[in-house]
Amino acid sequence: MERLKLVLQYFQSNSESISNGICIVLALVSVKLYTSFDFNCPCLPQYNKLYSLGVMTVPPVIFFFLGVLVNRHTGVMMDEWMRPVGNRSKNPAVVKYLFSAMIQRALLAPMVWILVTLLDGKIFICAFSVSVDPDLFSGVPNNTGLDVVRIMAKVPCKEDVIFQNSSFRKAVSRYVRCYSQAVGWSILLFLIILGAMGRLIKPCFEDHAAFLQTRYWSNYLDVEQKLFDETCVLHARDFARKCVVQFFEDMTEDSILRLPHPSFISNVGERLEEAEERLHGVTKRVQMDQLLNKWYYGKPELDVTRIAHRPRPCVTWQDPGGRALYSEV
Repeated sequence: MERLKLVLQYFQSNSESISNGICIVLALVSVKLYTSFDFNCPCLPQYNKLYSLGVMTVPPVIFFFLGVLVNRHTGVMMDEWMRPVGNRSKNPAVVKYLFSAMIQRALLAPMVWILVTLLDGKIFICAFSVSVDPDLFSGVPNNTGLDVVRIMAKVPCKEDVIFQNSSFRKAVSRYVRCYSQAVGWSILLFLIILGAMGRLIKPCFEDHAAFLQTRYWSNYLDVEQKLFDETCVLHARDFARKCVVQFFEDMTEDSILRLPHPSFISNVGERLEEAEERLHGVTKRVQMDQLLNKWYYGKPELDVTRIAHRPRPCVTWQDPGGRALYSEV
């Protein structure tokens, strides 16, 4: 239970961890979906390759776009790429970094699906059993009245009557499955070597300081968007509270309706002063629309000098006798 809590805390720590967790879940879903998928080859020369190609490519494409859809880097990247320049210049390196991170995560589930299908071999047998030379194996069923192409196309169908009491189908299936697994292991080895070489060679040709800057500002964009959304939620809640309280106060003051004064007005009214600070003087819809429009078309410059140099209150700690011990800013 403690380990599960640690894993959940890790995935909830930041958006990058959440994106990694979602991509891992998609990869596990792809494996589970393949194992539960009932693959039935058509066993017809003109449809075997088409069906196998569809099973090999369509699910990876679906998983890829799902990975792009659920990845938070996608929204942050598109917002940064499409936004007006305003008071803040765009950094192409940040967009490139976000795009690279999004693609890497989105490709995880499709690659897992392709590798699992290749290592299993059933799809490869369905697609390429026709391409195998039957003279390499003994026991070809010649008394079926079918041509060689149709016989080879029926190799994936082990329940077919032409292969009863025949070792020919098993030999061909084993032969094609070996090729399929060889291709799968080769792709896996290539990806591992490519990733290892990328980790080793990339620092030699890249400015590490520039990389740190790019990573910092990409994380900043993510955090800024989340904080802006949270601030908007707080502001909207306080704005709605004041509108509701004001509505009921106006209704109680109406001498025609003479409605009783709601009991919650007094409780909510005590918190209006606190809400006033969070409203920042924005008390009308037109003002809020202008503020949101200004945020989108002219985002604030990345400079907090005024806040950083704002004077801080000094706190003096005293002993019971009233003598100052030390001061803390």
